[in-house]
Amino acid sequence: MSGFQERQLPVVGKAAFPLGLACNYGIDSDGVRAACDAGVNCLFWPGMRCRPAREGVRAALASRRERIILVAGTGGPFGFHYRARVEALLRELNTDYIDVFQMFWLGVTSWDTRGVLDTLQQLRAEGKIRALGVTIHDRARAARLAADSPLDMLQVRYNAVHRGAETEVFPHVPLERRFVCAYTATSWRQLLRAPRGWQGKVPDAADCYRFSLSHPAVAFTLTGPATRAQLADNLAGLQRGPMTEEELAWMRQLGDVIHHPGRPRGPASGAPAPAP
Repeated sequence: MSGFQERQLPVVGKAAFPLGLACNYGIDSDGVRAACDAGVNCLFWPGMRCRPAREGVRAALASRRERIILVAGTGGPFGFHYRARVEALLRELNTDYIDVFQMFWLGVTSWDTRGVLDTLQQLRAEGKIRALGVTIHDRARAARLAADSPLDMLQVRYNAVHRGAETEVFPHVPLERRFVCAYTATSWRQLLRAPRGWQGKVPDAADCYRFSLSHPAVAFTLTGPATRAQLADNLAGLQRGPMTEEELAWMRQLGDVIHHPGRPRGPASGAPAPAP
């Protein structure tokens, strides 16, 4: 069990456990099984570096399909590429549908052209995917897509270092129709080590996930453990539940120090300063 509640996802029709498991950071099939046994039900399958987890994901889909939320995607400018990727994944993972299929890195490796969107909507009409999503760093564009687009999910960067989504994206998401998946909760591990001159407490990975999940717009956030031990630590840390205002202020202050290294460091006592 977690100190956070599962969130019902619009369109997908399933409730998501607070942490989604990214399968491309080294976790193996036994780790996938352990995660699912602990309640994790969102499995993120980007394709690359996922092979060690494949049999575990296949087994989860075979035995718990009504609960598992499979998230995958691809990039590219042409609709036929998306169809080919969807149909290849259905064969590889031995499932009838993908819960959320994304355009990866919109604006860098993929384009939301009419042809791509028409293909994705046709795949949804055929029952091969249930929801449409996007991974995106461009917050202004994400806000426009949140307000008016065929998308059901926005996967956006959100952590104590990069908090722009709080004002630039989240207010534009109609949560009754769309949902947000957060990722890079540790800011690529920057938050797990003290920056030069920092005298305050340093968070663990679970603190970073708790920070992300404490925002009401975030339905779930991704974790990318390499081992079962890391997975167990992350899940155990969720027991502490949403962060207090004092904890949020501490995380924000550390995030600001990392993002703006020239500004004053945290207090020697480790006590958090007021939120900026």
